[in-house]
Amino acid sequence: IRSEGAMRGVLSTTDLDDASLVAKAKASQGLVGRDLVKEVMPTQLEKWTNELDDWTIREIREAAKEASLGDESRPHVVCMDFGMKWNIPRHLRSRGNRVTIVPGNTPADDILKMGPDGVFLSNGPGDPEPLTYAHKTIGELLGQVPVFGICLGHQLLSVACGAKTFKLKFGHRGANQPVIDLETGKVEITSQNHGFAVDDQGLPDCLEVTHRNLNDDTIAGVRHKDTGAFAVQYHPEAAAGPHDSHYLFSRFQEQLNEKCGVNA
Repeated sequence: IRSEGAMRGVLSTTDLDDASLVAKAKASQGLVGRDLVKEVMPTQLEKWTNELDDWTIREIREAAKEASLGDESRPHVVCMDFGMKWNIPRHLRSRGNRVTIVPGNTPADDILKMGPDGVFLSNGPGDPEPLTYAHKTIGELLGQVPVFGICLGHQLLSVACGAKTFKLKFGHRGANQPVIDLETGKVEITSQNHGFAVDDQGLPDCLEVTHRNLNDDTIAGVRHKDTGAFAVQYHPEAAAGPHDSHYLFSRFQEQLNEKCGVNA
């Protein structure tokens, strides 16, 4: 694996023949070009109300309560679910938002009819390139509402803007991936689990790189220059930790509050 990179493999408790197992591994489908999201995304809309049970954001949670907003007055975030980790909507809800989760193939018109103050693009499995329905929807949402994406959501936002992605030799795995914020110069220790990355070659002019992975210098964050939409190639919601990147939710919250006129 160290020499050749990530490879297909087989685990079995019934077939114990080496040659048979190798043949099955070779015959299995790879990741490139496959839409794995359709196998894991939800089939219907869900109103999310669960919050974080986490001392690290106690002050954020208390501030949201002190605002004493009725539920309908809270900023409304619509999350496009491509295989989302539940700690993400918990973060969004704990910051005082109404949160609606929709399947990742929901059209932009249907999302906009919900009156969102912002749209979140979730993580998910596999290759972002085949998800043409997501590219189209995201492209139509840009400039309409604030947009924030994580992991696969980062790749999908980038592709919707005209970027390309590629399969990493090994992928980025684990809870100790160093990332630098190019604006502040600060280094974050991040949680990552992905096999694809946004390609530096041919990056569209509308996108600027905001973060880089310090292990291999790949793109770890982008921002749309005109709309303010942004995304990162790691998990700021990671549980348990690291919590270095929680500020990204606060950055999105500022955009949401401005959009709906809430004083934070």
